[in-house]
Amino acid sequence: MVNKRRSLLLSAIFASVTSFSAASEEDTEVQDMSDPLAVFTQAGLGYTDKGLNLKIGQTYDTGSDITMGMNVLEIKGFAGEALGWSNRETDDSIDSIRFRNFTVDLTNGRGAQVDVAWDFDSNQGSASYSFIQALPKMGILNLYPLAGLGVAAGEELVPGTGGDLDADQARDRYNLHGTFYVAGMYAKIAVTDKFWLNYNPMYMGTISGSGTFKDSGFEGSDAVFAHEFAASYQITPRANVRYFANWTENTDFTDGDHRIEFNYQF
Repeated sequence: MVNKRRSLLLSAIFASVTSFSAASEEDTEVQDMSDPLAVFTQAGLGYTDKGLNLKIGQTYDTGSDITMGMNVLEIKGFAGEALGWSNRETDDSIDSIRFRNFTVDLTNGRGAQVDVAWDFDSNQGSASYSFIQALPKMGILNLYPLAGLGVAAGEELVPGTGGDLDADQARDRYNLHGTFYVAGMYAKIAVTDKFWLNYNPMYMGTISGSGTFKDSGFEGSDAVFAHEFAASYQITPRANVRYFANWTENTDFTDGDHRIEFNYQF
């Protein structure tokens, strides 16, 4: 019964996105949705192993003719108990939220990103600022190196750190844990005009902060190598369907996060 409900949900989402896209034939300019630096107003719905994700993106006027800007808000992991398929413990409440601000310089292919995220399950969050540079296209391959710095904050990483706090008091404290760096790349392989693959490796490590954060701020270590793979298909110029997988050096691919996402460009 649960599997049938999931199948019906996916069919309904796909049908509604396809029909909505086919009905929208305006002559307005459509951005390349496969470009990691593309800026456009959008909405997306993801079906994940831990529930549903909702994504809303809105462009804005940067005040310059040579730059473009976009804000993106993601709400992740709600209705997990009802609709998710993960073997991990899930509930129907929101798991996390993520806000990103993108700006891109149209003259040199350089982008900047503010990335703020908060996990409600662990009460931990981060904020980072990074630069992204589009390199010259090499056949079917596009590369976009990324580098940035960030700060991590949240509940006490270790109860009682910094005083004689008991566990309950420690859980009510929110600290700035420390700073970290991120270095990586977005990579795109254009298989056809409508089908493309992405591999986005990211390496993150601690720089400063509490001893606990510097020693174990990333999955129990001072650094972590994270992976993201995506396979995407452009249904119409304004709509696509994408499969994502996220895992790390400490987590097998099969135990990572998986989702199917539908996106529409307005």
